[in-house]
Amino acid sequence: MANFNSAVEFDTDVVIVGSGFGGSVSALRLAEKGYRVRVLEAGRRFEDEDFAKTSWNLRRYLWAPYLGCFGVQRIHRLPHVMILAGAGVGGGSLNYANTLYEPGSPFFNDPQWREIADWATELSPHYATAKRMLGVVERYPHTGPVERIMQGAAEDLGVGSTFRHAPVGVFLGTPGVGVPDPFFGGEGPSRTGCTLCGNCMVGCRVGAKNTLMKNYLALAERRGVTIEALRTVTRVRELPGGGFAVTSRRSGAWTQRDERTVTAREVVLGAGTWGTQQLLHRMKASGDLPRVSDAVGVLTRTNSEALDGAVATKVPASAELTRGVAITTSFHVDERTHVENVRYGPGSNLMGALATIMVPGDRSLPARLGFVLGRALRNPVKQFKLGSLRRWSDRGIIALVMQTADNSLTLSLRRRFGRFSMTSAQGHGEPNPSYLPQAHRATEAIAARLEQEGGIPTEARGSWPEVFGIPLTAHFLGGAVISASPADGVIDPYHRVWGHPGLYVVDGAAVPANPGVNPSLTITALAERALSHWPAAGEPDHRPAQEALLAGLNDRTEPAA
Repeated sequence: MANFNSAVEFDTDVVIVGSGFGGSVSALRLAEKGYRVRVLEAGRRFEDEDFAKTSWNLRRYLWAPYLGCFGVQRIHRLPHVMILAGAGVGGGSLNYANTLYEPGSPFFNDPQWREIADWATELSPHYATAKRMLGVVERYPHTGPVERIMQGAAEDLGVGSTFRHAPVGVFLGTPGVGVPDPFFGGEGPSRTGCTLCGNCMVGCRVGAKNTLMKNYLALAERRGVTIEALRTVTRVRELPGGGFAVTSRRSGAWTQRDERTVTAREVVLGAGTWGTQQLLHRMKASGDLPRVSDAVGVLTRTNSEALDGAVATKVPASAELTRGVAITTSFHVDERTHVENVRYGPGSNLMGALATIMVPGDRSLPARLGFVLGRALRNPVKQFKLGSLRRWSDRGIIALVMQTADNSLTLSLRRRFGRFSMTSAQGHGEPNPSYLPQAHRATEAIAARLEQEGGIPTEARGSWPEVFGIPLTAHFLGGAVISASPADGVIDPYHRVWGHPGLYVVDGAAVPANPGVNPSLTITALAERALSHWPAAGEPDHRPAQEALLAGLNDRTEPAA
């Protein structure tokens, strides 16, 4: 633990900033170890009935607090990527697609961290714990039109052997039937069987989705953890005698911001990659956390993603495209490119506003815009039907494409109009792609199969950001990564910030490489491993000091208990 003056009285032992996968694991495991824990979450708290019925209910779906929107879907913009993220008590689990894959060997063997530990072995028991806690069903059990289309597309691409049904974190049960807690011996909340409504990413109103409020956070609150919703952390300051002061204000407040400061011996940053990076960049620049590594922002990853899709001109009569959980199947286009189907439920058509004609990505911006205009003018009626938002979710299949490619961005602060904001530049490795040719091939194969299944004209579609050379990602990672020294990253192998060992990063910002799959399970497993090394309250800390790590006294992290 951090060095601190034992005579100092702190308001709490640990403050956790954020309540996503890393923050939630931290809250439960620290409470189990006897710590007083307080969680500060910028988003609101949702009961099942509080979620939006469709994505058109902007106040409950989108996160724009200064406009009175306190929903689950954040959207951030950088010069090189547009980011979709989560908001609320439970973080990204509220609007993620409950898809829980383990990554392959390229992730564990990435040069950034492979010399620190045998990560596949080190994390194996923690993946098992994460799966148990998140209620993973290893194989989505239902097959419908979308699943047949995906399997057919994989076969058409010559990669049929890679097709599989996805592992999902959903209580399937009996559709619509409530039961007492089926996961934690009655200690967790009651649950309701999945109705396959498809609206997982808008927020599960049924109570079937295994969000963090159904497991880690529910159990943490039973053990005395305090969760304060709608508190945006604006400052984390190191105290002269040890410990930290954490300042927050009421989210979205124009006036009467209700600014508060709480002191703690230790702080866990679990605000998601965007939120955690914002705090680290700002606190380093202000001098509140002066020893944060200069590597902050380096190795920011986008999971090398693309979001494309296949859309028909009208609803196929024989295809229930919205029936099922959000993601149900996947296949590999090549050894590093993973494709999943994604769906929204009936009526949730807002994301269709991002879709447009798919453009060849190797052209200049004027040429891409000209391509879109030319296609629209050649067949305006068809393009109008394809671009219509009416029943968009009933007419199409989104293709989420992810890669293990070694590409990255470097994020930094810039000052504009008297305010600081984050900006991006191309980083280590290959350039972060503005489009993926593998995604285009996969989407065209899916479109061909959808047309065959439904008997209706269908077209592969891209996105407006892609037209302008800006990829979309739902999995923004890194920038405060695990490393062997502060020259190479921001945190040590125990997730302590180099130079500030009482401060931890336990969320997606710690992830050092593109996993090429949905990262939630990996973030949870990393958090479980990090917290397994914390001592119980009042017990000796057996983790090597950072000085010892740098001196080479520990050339490999200890195996997790």
